[in-house]
Amino acid sequence: MEREVFFTGIGGQGVQLAAQVLARAAAREGREVQMLGTYGGTMRGGNTDSTLVIADGPISAPPMVSRSWSALVMHHQFFEPMREKLRPHAVVMLNSSLFEGELERSAYRVFDVPATQLATELGGAMAASLVLVAAFARATGIVGLPALEAAMRESVPSYRKQHIAMNEQALRAGFEALPAGVAPAWSAA
Repeated sequence: MEREVFFTGIGGQGVQLAAQVLARAAAREGREVQMLGTYGGTMRGGNTDSTLVIADGPISAPPMVSRSWSALVMHHQFFEPMREKLRPHAVVMLNSSLFEGELERSAYRVFDVPATQLATELGGAMAASLVLVAAFARATGIVGLPALEAAMRESVPSYRKQHIAMNEQALRAGFEALPAGVAPAWSAA
């Protein structure tokens, strides 16, 4: 069984870090993983997306998926092209602190998580993507919190190690933001 996960946001929101953390956490838990990150024309303020495929067996093709089981949406600005690729009833995690616009909620399983607000309350809005990825992990059961925390520590570059404690708090806050198993990733398809 494979689960595709799209990430989208604005450069500087930590979208690539969140995708890397989830990929490493899944690998730590024995899953097969492939990831592809893409960037717009600018580092901060442009679009940034990542596609992640997590599977319980070998993945035979690169993560160039035309349809996805889920999406983590940090901002509405670049969501539209991704929305077109979501399967019916896809799991959609919205950063409700920033997401504006219309979304056919009946077409998807939508979860509003005030990720930027929760991260800001912890002292750093930059950790909002980690709040959202942890909420996704809790709601889907795709990975556990210990794997996320270990993967985050591995993913943070050496010049950003001072953020590890806050990032751990952000992961815990996100993990508590939604009930466990409300959108199971590994149930029978």
